[in-house]
Amino acid sequence: MTLLNKAKEFKQEHLLAFYDELSEEQRKNILSDIENIDFSLMKDLYENVACAKAQKGAECISPISCTDATVMAEDEKKRLYNKGLESLKKGKMMALTMAGGQGTRLGHTGPKGTYDIGLPSHKSLFEIQCCGLKKVSEEAGCKVLWYIMTSHINHAETVAFFEEHNYFDYGKENIVFFPQAMIPAMDKDGRILLESKYSVNKSPNGNGGLFSSLKQIGGFEELRKKGITRIFICGIDNCLVKMADPLFLGYFEEAGYKVAAKSFIKRTADEKAGVFCKKDGKPAVIEYTEIPSELAALQDENGVWVYGDTNVLNYIFDIDTAEFLATAGMPYHTAVKKLTHIDIATGEEAIIPDAYKFELFLFDAFTSIDDLGVFRIERTEEFAPVKNATGVDSAESAREMYMEIHKEEKENE
Repeated sequence: MTLLNKAKEFKQEHLLAFYDELSEEQRKNILSDIENIDFSLMKDLYENVACAKAQKGAECISPISCTDATVMAEDEKKRLYNKGLESLKKGKMMALTMAGGQGTRLGHTGPKGTYDIGLPSHKSLFEIQCCGLKKVSEEAGCKVLWYIMTSHINHAETVAFFEEHNYFDYGKENIVFFPQAMIPAMDKDGRILLESKYSVNKSPNGNGGLFSSLKQIGGFEELRKKGITRIFICGIDNCLVKMADPLFLGYFEEAGYKVAAKSFIKRTADEKAGVFCKKDGKPAVIEYTEIPSELAALQDENGVWVYGDTNVLNYIFDIDTAEFLATAGMPYHTAVKKLTHIDIATGEEAIIPDAYKFELFLFDAFTSIDDLGVFRIERTEEFAPVKNATGVDSAESAREMYMEIHKEEKENE
């Protein structure tokens, strides 16, 4: 068996340990999983785990400049907004939502985008974003194409949800669903884990896999055919995101950057969020765990954090840059996680406390470009994430912020 030889070459033959007891359909499944594994990549990732810290040298961290929209004159905002709206009218930009997760932490059993945050209208997160697209599409006089990146765990359910709700009257032809690529998990000895006797334990490869996944489905070719040159990117969990924001696009067009990112100023010096900076002269995001405390607390003459522009996960990419990154790739990060897997010795489910999961982070793309446009926004107007069941960044806090911003909608509901 060719696949068995391939697995043996990389010391992963245990993946076929239960082959003889599987049904024909189950055999097809495990063989397909194995066929899709890049064993050379997995070998490299495992070998890199041990030496990652040793290889990491000191980096020169410096501030990054930004355009502060929170203090921008209204006439300037209007001018940039209209500039962005003109680009939308010409069909230059599409919107892309990353929605591969489940709502497990919220006590929700379906895709996170199907979650009802408790508005009187009972709009889901998907519908909230769709309403934003409807509004800007109406202003532009044409529908903004909407791509939604799902994952293998929620793709079918997401598509079914949109079908059930008639695509929220946005038009099936204006929405494209595509699944995120998956990557196997490993144990600390470098063995790829099984999820069942006939399937490999895989997880989404992180938001940094966005462009390679888009390339896999021929997305760039399709976008170019439609004349689209800008990709607006956001996550599903922010119910205040301004979808295909004309102001952001106008700034992007005028500034001439290849990539731009929204930010807001962190609340405290030690807020648990990554901030924009430059590392060795290249734009980057530094995690709160990595920035020296003296830099985290550094303020300018106006009392503003020098390293305070927080990563909102809201970007615009030039399509050429996005396609380049799809091919050039980004470095994988390793996370140690507790996972359920099939114990090869017993054939039973077991918990492994220290499995390796591998992820790509979209912000690593910034180090591949010469400069990054940072567009500072007002946090309370554009950022209300739904991450937790209660407390900070919960459905309750997001709902209150949403209702405050959308007062007219509140009165009509």
